[in-house]
Amino acid sequence: MREFIEEVRKNQNIKVPKTVAPLVCKPVNIEPWRIFQIMSEFASGFEVIQKYGLVATFFGSARCSMSDEIYKSAEELAGKLAVRGFTIITGGSHGVMEAANKGAFEAGGQSVGMNIDLPNEQTSNPYLTESVSFDHFFSRKVMLAFAAEVYIYYPGGFGTMDELFEILTLIQTKKIKPVPVVLVGKAYWQPILDLIDSHFVKGYKTISKEDVNLYKLVDSVDDAYEYIVENAKC
Repeated sequence: MREFIEEVRKNQNIKVPKTVAPLVCKPVNIEPWRIFQIMSEFASGFEVIQKYGLVATFFGSARCSMSDEIYKSAEELAGKLAVRGFTIITGGSHGVMEAANKGAFEAGGQSVGMNIDLPNEQTSNPYLTESVSFDHFFSRKVMLAFAAEVYIYYPGGFGTMDELFEILTLIQTKKIKPVPVVLVGKAYWQPILDLIDSHFVKGYKTISKEDVNLYKLVDSVDDAYEYIVENAKC
């Protein structure tokens, strides 16, 4: 697929600019290079994820360090899952992502990163057995959402919330099969879940009460591990 895209690009003399201005609004002209770049990202991503069977995808903040309990928890959980036969996939950067990759890598498991190119910010962590980089968040999100038998969420910011609600929406609308969605850390997640229950479910009724069963809240590595092993199926 990638060879085909490169051949079409070459025949049409399509060149990707070295620096790309961010899209603020709809472009006046659709640049052909952008379409082929997106196609290439999808082809590269699918080429990687098709290699792996049982997969656990970790999400969470890039800002926690090795001294944080969150980092240690993600590292331990990923290591246990890797020993169990799970391939660990993350966004490939630091913080929770690095912790999960480190746990899998040091356990001798498969540790995959789906990185995003950001100016002066996102770099790959050193614990990857395979990686692929993306320029577009949406193509990267498809790869992270497409691959797994379980999605594991540690505390994070806008990006983590975006990825969580994306997965919940896909399951809710039956665009993907119902798979375990595990939220680790009650101190962080419980206030958010309380808001969902009081504001969205009971207050405005914008979410059905059954939809709160789409995720599982746990507070320890052991609880997360036991739930995942029992419920994640390839």
